[in-house]
Amino acid sequence: MNEPLKYAVFGAGSWATAIVKMLSENLNEIGWYMRSVYIKEHILREQHNPNYLSSVEFHLEQLKLSNDINEMAAWADVLFFVIPSAFIHSELEKITVDISNKTIVSAVKGIVPESGLLLGEHINERYNVPFENIAVLAGPCHAEEVALERLSYLTISSWDAKKAQHIADSLSSDYIKTKISDDVIGIEYGVMLKNIYAIAAGIAHGLGYGDNFQSILMSNAIREMKRYIKRVHKMKRNINNSAYLGDLLVTGYSTFSRNRMFGNMVGKGYTVKSAQMEMSMVAEGYYATKSAYLINENNNNKANTPIIDAVYSILYENKDPKKVFKKLTDKLD
Repeated sequence: MNEPLKYAVFGAGSWATAIVKMLSENLNEIGWYMRSVYIKEHILREQHNPNYLSSVEFHLEQLKLSNDINEMAAWADVLFFVIPSAFIHSELEKITVDISNKTIVSAVKGIVPESGLLLGEHINERYNVPFENIAVLAGPCHAEEVALERLSYLTISSWDAKKAQHIADSLSSDYIKTKISDDVIGIEYGVMLKNIYAIAAGIAHGLGYGDNFQSILMSNAIREMKRYIKRVHKMKRNINNSAYLGDLLVTGYSTFSRNRMFGNMVGKGYTVKSAQMEMSMVAEGYYATKSAYLINENNNNKANTPIIDAVYSILYENKDPKKVFKKLTDKLD
């Protein structure tokens, strides 16, 4: 009889905490790596994450907590990486154990800045993990609604359908519905791009644009996403599926969206730095904007991306949001 696979989550933010909660509905033991000794000790004492989703109480007998990334990487068979893209490289560099035979699940919403690669590509290239052992976790799903046990949907994409289904089953519950996909690269790009479009939605709101413009912005955003992903990874996909369009909509419209919140502050006149300092969570779209823009610029068959270009010019070229969006309105239809 085969031993059940051991799952571990790497990261201690809101999405990592939500994933641990989802896994705890089905697994007897979940590994959980976090850098902070304080967070680990707080969870052991109070049974909840002190910084994120603090309403979620865990059963300590289900948790294997560690501040040692190598201990956790060696112990688990399935490794969920849920560390912001800006910090994932430095964390991965700490790993000295062999992870080439592990299943890696990317819940990182961006490009690894140091390599310019998606996490799956980075893991394959640097750690010799075969592509069939790599999966991507996508929404539409907010951590805060997982904490409230509101009905949410997940898509797990992998080249290996059996692995994808096993991961899906481990996350499924009364309030979590799952489906699987084979568009690993497309969905990972979609997860990154939707955060950029959420920043654009936030900037528009901060500038005073209304619902009518927001609907045009989102309509153009999904078409821009389709063009972009088609350029970097051409395959048959339905961009209107929930992993792409659904995730875009919830990130662009929800009050829980940190990227929309960040964009809203920029639209209201905050500097990028002051908006980042004001937020307690990382807005992944800030880092994704630079990565997506540079990837497109360096592509011989460049996609038409007026929204990404507009957000990049505001965040990285210090252009006036009001003037940039006035020009953008003439490019949308």
